[in-house]
Amino acid sequence: MSVIEMNGVYKSYLNRKRDTATIVLRNIDLRIEENEFVCIVGPSGCGKTTILNLMAGFERPTKGSVTYRGEEITAPSFKRGVVFQEYSLLPWMDVRGNIDFPLDRKLSADERGKIVDKYIDLVGLSEHKDQRPNHLSGGMKQRVAIARTLALRPDVLLMDEPFSALDEQTRKHLDQEIRDIWTKDRKTVVFVTHNINEALLLGTRIVMLSSSPGQILGEWRLGTGPRDMSSKYISDLRDEIISKLEPCACASAGKKVITIE
Repeated sequence: MSVIEMNGVYKSYLNRKRDTATIVLRNIDLRIEENEFVCIVGPSGCGKTTILNLMAGFERPTKGSVTYRGEEITAPSFKRGVVFQEYSLLPWMDVRGNIDFPLDRKLSADERGKIVDKYIDLVGLSEHKDQRPNHLSGGMKQRVAIARTLALRPDVLLMDEPFSALDEQTRKHLDQEIRDIWTKDRKTVVFVTHNINEALLLGTRIVMLSSSPGQILGEWRLGTGPRDMSSKYISDLRDEIISKLEPCACASAGKKVITIE
């Protein structure tokens, strides 16, 4: 049984007058298997984040089904943790407080403290655990957000372009940290990105969506071993993926619109 399965998924949004609908996903069939690190790539507006929202339970498909371990996804769950583009940290709390805040209050303070310290150490913020967000860099804030999600011990980690707002050097550093964390933990991860190099470094599988309405254009399996990003294999694979990448259909003329009668 797949961890997450999407079968014949369509997603559309009605306009304000509710007389037309824009289709953003069309006939998506996708299976996420145990311990995979699946990177979803594609042009802007192709429905990558929508797929993540459906997996998280934030939205429901217009047609088709989305299941988690065989059960239909109807609402968000702590079993599927989400790391957003925005850090969404509580500014009046320090690093420890932000990570502790969503933890189960049925746990004792000592139990929660051990969990918090474990994940602070995992993301390399032990020296900054007493600092508030306004004293942290963008990269540090995102590490706190990742640690906060990991501390909930989700079964699946859903990451929506978590490093897109960071500078290239910080992004590369955090990409390597995420890969190191995944190598240790082997948690199932679905990671949305625009960055092909990021997908090649992180993914055990890359899934490409077409321009809107998003459909699966292709998949590439990379395995779980270490990556030599300068190798001919990776270079050729990068060229192949880029050659299939469609331009952004950002204008409404590029989207499929149907009239509701």
